[in-house]
Amino acid sequence: MKHIIRAVDAEDWPKIKQLRLDALLDPAAPIAFHDSYEKAAAQPDEFWQERAAGAAEGVAARQFVAEGADGRWLGTVSVLVEHAGTATFFGDVPEQAQTHVVGVFVRSEARGSGVAQGLFEAALDWSWSLAEPRVERVRLFVHEANGRAGAMYRKTGFEPTGHHLPAPGDGTAREIELAVRRG
Repeated sequence: MKHIIRAVDAEDWPKIKQLRLDALLDPAAPIAFHDSYEKAAAQPDEFWQERAAGAAEGVAARQFVAEGADGRWLGTVSVLVEHAGTATFFGDVPEQAQTHVVGVFVRSEARGSGVAQGLFEAALDWSWSLAEPRVERVRLFVHEANGRAGAMYRKTGFEPTGHHLPAPGDGTAREIELAVRRG
């Protein structure tokens, strides 16, 4: 499957919105994303425009997409910058500067084709290229029941750190942290 990996532009917001809505319809969405189709679909265009602008700017976040030869978006990954000593969106306070991979989605027909690997290479390259802050590790969380995603993350170099959080909305399940350190 031919594709290119690229960072999003602000004018990509309609495609960003559509890909997110498609991701939220995936069977794994209830354990993969902390969002629902209904909530995301109800967001006004301004929400998606602001989200795209922030991801395109590449200061606090960056979003990458895999675009097929026909222009269809096959997958995406977003990366959030987390500063040392500052509470993150997830409520923890990292001891060192890091980035956090979120919003990983690859369309079913593109799975196993190298799209995920390309998206993660872009996310890691961008993370390591940051000068301020200089990132020492990249992390992500995966629901303990999402074995397919966990295996893919380990294949791209992420390893369990031993840290976990309760899964949102399910006090009996855990989100497992995986990370890769600057090599």
